[in-house]
Amino acid sequence: MAGNPALGAQRVTASEEFLTLEDAAALVGKTSSNISYLVQYNRLRRYNARGDVVTRAPNGGLRVSRTELLGYVEAWNRRIRSRMDALKIGDTSLAFLDVPERERTRHVHRLHPYLGKFIPQLVGHFLSRYFEPGQLVLDPFSGSATTLVEASERGIDSIGIEISEFNVLISNVKLAEYDIPQMEKEVLEISKRTAKLSAREIPRVKAPKLRREAREGGGYLEMWFAPRSLREMLYFRSLIPEYEHQDLLKVLLSRTARSCRLVHHYDLATPKEPVREPYACYKHMGKTCQPVTTIVPRLRFYSVDTVRRIKEFQRVRRSAASQVIQGDSRTVDLHDYFGPTGSRRGKRVNGIFTSPPYVGQIDYHEQHRYAYELFGMERRDALEIGPKVRGKGERARSDYGRSIAESLRNVRAVLSRDAAVLVVANDRLGLYPGIFEAAGMRVEKRFERPVEDRTERDKRPYSETVFLARLED
Repeated sequence: MAGNPALGAQRVTASEEFLTLEDAAALVGKTSSNISYLVQYNRLRRYNARGDVVTRAPNGGLRVSRTELLGYVEAWNRRIRSRMDALKIGDTSLAFLDVPERERTRHVHRLHPYLGKFIPQLVGHFLSRYFEPGQLVLDPFSGSATTLVEASERGIDSIGIEISEFNVLISNVKLAEYDIPQMEKEVLEISKRTAKLSAREIPRVKAPKLRREAREGGGYLEMWFAPRSLREMLYFRSLIPEYEHQDLLKVLLSRTARSCRLVHHYDLATPKEPVREPYACYKHMGKTCQPVTTIVPRLRFYSVDTVRRIKEFQRVRRSAASQVIQGDSRTVDLHDYFGPTGSRRGKRVNGIFTSPPYVGQIDYHEQHRYAYELFGMERRDALEIGPKVRGKGERARSDYGRSIAESLRNVRAVLSRDAAVLVVANDRLGLYPGIFEAAGMRVEKRFERPVEDRTERDKRPYSETVFLARLED
């Protein structure tokens, strides 16, 4: 067939072999954006509807080869299986390797990037196994609320405890119930207003104020954003008080800001220094990429995407109460919530599902510094458990183990006697048996799971253990 010698003697029609981006995405469980990415960066060739290789295609006329796509996916799966085999874990079902990416990142789970969160299918698997609708699950390290969102889908009440003000903001935005038409109107309107911005269009009264604000945070914003990007971001921020859904708009701006820093495209998670010159891009197969100088294209995309994700979650969530407590899980007084005058009076927690921080892996406040600087939020870095900045030495391990045990001891006061305590951890340091013992709990069972990727660029295979623990008599 024209343009595709890989087909050989196989007899298929052009309509069967050459697929639209939407049909290609449906075939392999990806999104249209995923397929577009593969084409843009030469993983797949461009075809027209007749099957000719082209350099450009008219709107709606781009096609990809079914054979090439399936070959790419199979090669990718072989690499994944090789990494999984290196872990020597016989049962890989809890890796959820067959779950399409669109399901791993469905609805509000991809509302804002967050290092260290677990995939929703893992949470859903154990919530469905150990909890019933109407029961109450607690996550004492709730992060960006993955457990709470999955609980809401299943009609399970939930409480999260989280030290980071920004993480609490993300969580509340995910879990909020919205006036959908009003929310959509506000998100799209503020995006359009920002897109119209130019240096000449900034109201004279606002221009000096924006320049002063650009120097907030000891110059961090000026250092990490191009002048035009920063001007647009600050203008967007100045508009937020005019709207009802202010927290949602903050999360939208933060998500946009993260992608628009002066960083390599392949290192959004842990950039070391600003990038101001063109560079050979690891993510894009060595293609020369430019630093981002305006937020407008990404803001437009994220605005539409945010509305879509909120709508999708509103359709699937069930009636369930959820609450995020900003505090330190080691010391927060849960009697304020479960006591005679508390919002949860008379209830007991039926179990825990959580993934505590890992030792020396992530600095949880620093990963969102751009958001803390933009919105003037209070950082509580000193209260983080196991931050990367403290390393993985003996003292760091000791402090970590003591802190996790203190958290579990503190929350056990509100647990039912038969509570299932499910904790996800990469326990290669062997800390968790001692942690559970110090918390007055015993390990009943362990579930081993291989993990596909650690971070954006660290592809070394690693595994996690899901511990099932019970209260000691």
